[in-house]
Amino acid sequence: MFINKMRGVLVMGLAAAVVLTSCSKVKRDPGLEYAPQMYRPIAYNPDQKNSVFADGKTAQTPVEGTIPTNYEVFHYPHTPEGYEAAGLELKSPLAHTNENLEEGKRLFLNMCSHCHGKTGMADGNVVAKAGFPAPPAYNSALLKNLPEGKMFYSITYGKGAMGSHASQLSKEERWKIIQYVQYLQQQ
Repeated sequence: MFINKMRGVLVMGLAAAVVLTSCSKVKRDPGLEYAPQMYRPIAYNPDQKNSVFADGKTAQTPVEGTIPTNYEVFHYPHTPEGYEAAGLELKSPLAHTNENLEEGKRLFLNMCSHCHGKTGMADGNVVAKAGFPAPPAYNSALLKNLPEGKMFYSITYGKGAMGSHASQLSKEERWKIIQYVQYLQQQ
């Protein structure tokens, strides 16, 4: 009987110790950490050797086809005046070819159709199924004759509920999408 009482006291004492060590007056303190290296890993210095990668380098080269963060300088400010100036001055540097149009279609279907719809009628899945506000249709009076410079500006900076796509699409890819949008506007 004495042994059972001792076990009970020992179990209660252990439970109290666990509870007391796991609580803290500091709200962001996680208490006792079993494996602190999992919570606060030591980052590798980009210049040091790293056995995790086959080539032994910590700083890996970017994957082919990725866009560097400093990929372009856009000379039009993100203001209403910049939008108007881009509409007047910016022109596509790409030739209107079937290859560019097909690539523009592929990019449009991957990057734009979820909101704008496959034919630019503002009936994409985000609008139809998720209930987000519809963007204007490409054949609407608002967009039918929109200059390509304003389109490029809108894709670069974003417009209305649409965010910037400059980090996801290269300059050339944006112009190809614009060629396809102009094709949809004519349909």
